Formats: sequence, C-alpha cells, structure tokens
Amino acid sequence: MPTREDVQAEFSAFVEENRAALSRYGYLLTGRASSVDDLVQEALVKTYLNWGRIAPGRALAFTRKVMANQCTDWWRRRRFESPDEAPERAAASGQRGYEAVEARDDIARQLAALTPRERAVVVLRFYADLSEADVARDLGVSVGTVKSTCSRALARMRRNLTGPPVNGAWSTA
Repeated sequence: MPTREDVQAEFSAFVEENRAALSRYGYLLTGRASSVDDLVQEALVKTYLNWGRIAPGRALAFTRKVMANQCTDWWRRRRFESPDEAPERAAASGQRGYEAVEARDDIARQLAALTPRERAVVVLRFYADLSEADVARDLGVSVGTVKSTCSRALARMRRNLTGPPVNGAWSTA
C-alpha cells in the first residue's frame, strides 16, 4: 500500500508535468486569463481528493473532465451576467504577423461564444488533438454526442468568423 508521501510525490509529479497544458486548456475553456488559475486549482483539488480511485494513466483525462464540468457550473451561475464579455487578448510575440494574432483573437472569441460543452469538445478534439473516442471518454458522453456537438460548434464558428481564413484553415470545403 502506498504511503501518504508516495501519493503526494506522485501527485506533485503529475501537477508539474501537466500544469502548463491544463492552464492552456483552462484558458480555452473560459476565454479569460483571470479565471484560469482558479479553474485549474479547483480541478487539481478534486483530482487529488480522488487520486486513489483514478485509474493509472487516466489522471489527465479525469482532470480535464473536472475542468469542463466546473466551467459549465460557472457558466450556469454567471448566465445572468453580461454574456458578451469579450475574452482578454493574448499577448502577441514580435515574430508573429498581425494576421495570425487577429485570427487567434477571432478564434478565441468564437470559442468564448460556444456553450461550455461545445467549447470543451472543440478544445479537446483540435487543441489537445484527442480522438473522438478519447474526448467521449474524457467528458463521459457518447462518441455520437462528440461528433454532433463538434459539428454544430464548428459550423457556428465558421458562420461567425470575422476575419479572412489564415492559410485556408477555416474553409468549409
């Protein structure tokens, strides 16, 4: 039986290895840099409390699911606040062109306009590069739900994009 110190060391290694990826995922879920640390911290607390019940190799998926559910809960509580709150702009490096920054900002705005489930599916599918089956398992839904949710979300994003496609990335063909 693992000792408390072993469990803490294992969890600390998990956090160290995945914190940056979880923060990026959190930003894409919330659209606000100010909410990311709270979201990640709450998800990691829930992950730690369930650490002994999480199957080996499934901790990251468990944490992402907790984050998606937490974001949905926050959205439900905030639903009566201003829905048009724009996401904060990400800082642009001097090496990227204005068009890339504009496209990234437009995509971030489009992600922020999606429902929490749609946002989680799109981010896991295309940002985390997970298969439909992995996304379904992470979110606890069927593969068909992932496919239909993703299709609706991408269609909405395509309709609402304001800028020109960058390198044809958002073409509907």
